[in-house]
Amino acid sequence: MTRIGIVGAGAAAAAAAYALESASDDVSVTVLEKSGGLCGRAATRRRADVTYDYGANYVKSDDERVVDLLTETLETDGLVDVTDPVWTFDADGQISEGRDADDHKWTYEAGLTQIGKRLFARTDATIHRNTRVKAISRESAAGTWRLEDDAGDQWGPFDALLLNPPAPQTAELLRSAEWDVDTDADAETGLRDRLADAAEAVPYRTIWTGVFHYPFELDVPYYALVNTDKAHEIGWIGREECKPGHVPDGESLLVVQANHEWSVDRYDDDPDATLEALAELTADLLGDDRLLEPDWTDYQGWRYALPEDGVDREPVRAAEDVDLYCLGDWVAGEGRLHAALRNGLETGERIAENVSN
Repeated sequence: MTRIGIVGAGAAAAAAAYALESASDDVSVTVLEKSGGLCGRAATRRRADVTYDYGANYVKSDDERVVDLLTETLETDGLVDVTDPVWTFDADGQISEGRDADDHKWTYEAGLTQIGKRLFARTDATIHRNTRVKAISRESAAGTWRLEDDAGDQWGPFDALLLNPPAPQTAELLRSAEWDVDTDADAETGLRDRLADAAEAVPYRTIWTGVFHYPFELDVPYYALVNTDKAHEIGWIGREECKPGHVPDGESLLVVQANHEWSVDRYDDDPDATLEALAELTADLLGDDRLLEPDWTDYQGWRYALPEDGVDREPVRAAEDVDLYCLGDWVAGEGRLHAALRNGLETGERIAENVSN
C-alpha cells in the first residue's frame, strides 16, 4: 500500500485524490486541511435560506475534462448554470455589455464547495480538518516524508507528499523543511531551495471581499460586472440571486471583490469600516443609493487569492523524482477553478502511474 499525504483540501487536492484512487487500489490517502471546510477558494457559506459563493464564483466550461467530470462523472443533482451575462466596466464606472454570454458558468444549489465534497466522497481518503501543517521533513534514505502540525502531532511516514497551499505558503513550508539530502543523489541537491524560489516568485493578487444582502430585487440585465482595465477600486460584482437555489425571490445578495491595491491597503483595517467603504463604491457604480444600507453583511480577506502567473516548471517536475508534488492553480498557470481541477486530475494520474510501475 502506497501512503499518500496531502497538505490542503483545495479543488486540486480533491481532484488528485479522486484520480489516484480511481486509477489504483494500492494507495492510502491522508489529507490535512487547516480550515474547517473543503475545496479552498471554491468556498460557500449559508445564512438562513441564503447560499453564497464568496471566493471563486463558478466553474467555466473551458476544459473538456472538467466539463466531463461535472456533467458525466459526478452526480449532477443540484448542478446549476448561471445563464445571465457578465458585463464590464472601466475606471470611470462606465458599464458596457460584456463577455462570456454563451459560456457555461456552473455552480451548485448548495454552492461550489460541493465539487470538493463530491470528489472526496468518491475516495477512501481520511481528511483531518482544522489541522494546520507547520513543518515537513524528508528522510532520503527511507524515501519518505513526514509532517508536523501546529499542535506538535506527527503524521506519516508518506511515500509521496502533495502540497496544495497557495505558492507563498508552499514556499514557507519548503524553506523550513528538514530535508535530509543524500549528497550522492543529484536529483535532491539544491532542490528544496530551487523549488522554494520558484514558488516564492509566483505573483499573487490579494482580494478583500464584501457580501451585501438586501430585502429587495435589483432590476439589471446582467449576472455580474467585471472591471476590465483593473483601474477601478472594485474588480468584480456578482449577483448570487442569479444562481438557482441561492437567494429567495424578492431578495438580492451582492458579492463584491475589491481590486488588489485597494484590498492590500485595507486588508487589516476594521472590517465594518471597510464594508461601509465598499458599499459606497458599489452604490456609486450601480447608481443605486439603496445599496448603501444592506440588512446584513459578511466579508472575507483572501491574501493569496489568485496567481497572476505560473511557476517555473523545472523544479516542480524535478521534485516529483523524490515523490514531492505541487498542485493547484498556480502550478497550472491560470487562476481559474477549472485549471486547478485539471491540474489535480493530471497530478493524481501521474502518481498512480508511478505507483503501478
